[in-house]
Amino acid sequence: MMKKMIYLLFLALIITGIAINCVYAGGDVFIKNGTILTITKGVIKNGCILIRNGKIVAVGKDLTAPEGVPVIDATGCYVMPGIIDSHSHMGIDRGINEATSQVTPQVNIEDVIRHDDLSFYRALAGGCTAIQNLHGSANVIGGENGVLKLKFGKPAEELLIHDAMQGVKFALGENPKRRGAESNKFPASRTGISHILREAFTQAKEYMKKWDEYEKAKRGEIKPPNKWVAKVWPIPPKKDLKMEVLADLLKGKKGIVCHCYEAQEIEDLFKVCDEFGVKVYSLEHCLEGYKVADIIAKHGTVASIFMDFWAYKVEAFDAIPYNAVLLTRRGVTVTVNSDSNERVRRLFQEAAKALKYGNMTENEALRMITINPAKDLHIDDRCGSIEVGKDGDIAIFDGHPLSVYSKVVKTLIEGDVYFDYDKAMTAEKVLAKYKKSTR
Repeated sequence: MMKKMIYLLFLALIITGIAINCVYAGGDVFIKNGTILTITKGVIKNGCILIRNGKIVAVGKDLTAPEGVPVIDATGCYVMPGIIDSHSHMGIDRGINEATSQVTPQVNIEDVIRHDDLSFYRALAGGCTAIQNLHGSANVIGGENGVLKLKFGKPAEELLIHDAMQGVKFALGENPKRRGAESNKFPASRTGISHILREAFTQAKEYMKKWDEYEKAKRGEIKPPNKWVAKVWPIPPKKDLKMEVLADLLKGKKGIVCHCYEAQEIEDLFKVCDEFGVKVYSLEHCLEGYKVADIIAKHGTVASIFMDFWAYKVEAFDAIPYNAVLLTRRGVTVTVNSDSNERVRRLFQEAAKALKYGNMTENEALRMITINPAKDLHIDDRCGSIEVGKDGDIAIFDGHPLSVYSKVVKTLIEGDVYFDYDKAMTAEKVLAKYKKSTR
C-alpha cells in the first residue's frame, strides 16, 4: 500500500510539473540586486522587486524582503518582464486547422488546449510566460484564439486569460488559395478570398438584422403581420454559432488576427474591413508590411512579424530584415513572434536582430517581445512591463537578454518559479521519466 501511494504521488509530481520546476509557490517572492529592465520605467541597477500574491507591489532600490518571503539573489543578472509570444500553436490537441470549410469561426482554440505539452516547458526555458494560441491558416476565416499563461502542469482552465483580446484567425494568400485549388473548391484565387470575406460579413449583417427585428418585436415596436402569426409572436430567428462570432466582429466585440504576406493583400483586407466597419487587430507575419506601413499605422493595427525569416515560399520573397524598424518608425506597434515550438525558446535573440538591422535601441527591441505583444493581446494592464500592480511575470537572465551569450536562469509567472536552470531537467528526460512511470 505504501509503495502504491509513493508511486501515485511521484506520478502526480511529474504530471503537474511540481517535481520539475515549481521551486517557490504561493505567489510571494523577493528579487534583489539585479539590473531591472522595466521596459516602461527605465533601467534600475541593483534593483529589487517584491511580489505578493502574484502581483508586483514594490520596485526600486534599497527594499527589504518581508519576513518569510523567499528571496532570489539576482546579483550579476538582468531582470525583465516575461516574454510574450503573440503567435503560437503550442499545446493544441489534434491539429490546428478546421479546413473542411473556408469559413469556420465557430471553432475555438480554448476548447483543445493541452496543459501537458512539453513545448510549454521549453518556452519557459526561454523566458516566455504567455502566448496567443491561434487557429491555423488553411482557410480564409478560421477559429477563435486563446491567450494563455504558461503555467506548465496546471489544468488548462488555469492557463487561460479570459479577459484578453478575443480574436478570430483570418488568412490571406497562398494558404487558403492552395487549399481551395487542391480540393477543387472555391476560392482558388486572391479575388476569391476577397469575395469570401464580403459574403461572410454580408450574411452576418443579415443575421444581425433578423435578431434586431426580433428584439423590436419583443418590445412591441413591430406588430405581427396577421392574426395567425400573432399567437406565437414574436418568433426568434434560428441561432447560428458561426454567424454569432461574425456578428461579434461587426459589433467590435472581437477583432481580426490575420495571416498575410504581400502588400496588395493587406490593402485588400483593409478595404473590405473598412466597408463593414470591422477592426483588424493584428497582421500576422506581415512580411511586406514595410511597403504599406502608413496604411497599417492609420488603422492602428499591430504588425506581428518574423525578424529575418523569408524566401521559404514565393510570397515570402520580398521580405527584408529591416521590416521591424521601418514599421516602427512609421508609427506601427510591432511584435516579434515565433509561430514555432522551437523559435519560442529564443525570442530574445530574435528581438536582438533589430539592433543589427536598423539600429533599434535595446529598449525598442525588448518592447517587441514584452509590452507590444501585451498591447496586441489587450493584457498590457497586467503584463509586459515591470510595474507596481502588474502580474509578477519575470524572466531572469545571467547576462543582458539581447546577448547571444546569455541564458535564462529563472522564469516566474505570478510570483511562482516555473523554470529554474539549476534544478531543471531537459524536456526529453521529463518525457522519458513520465513514460517509464506509466508502464
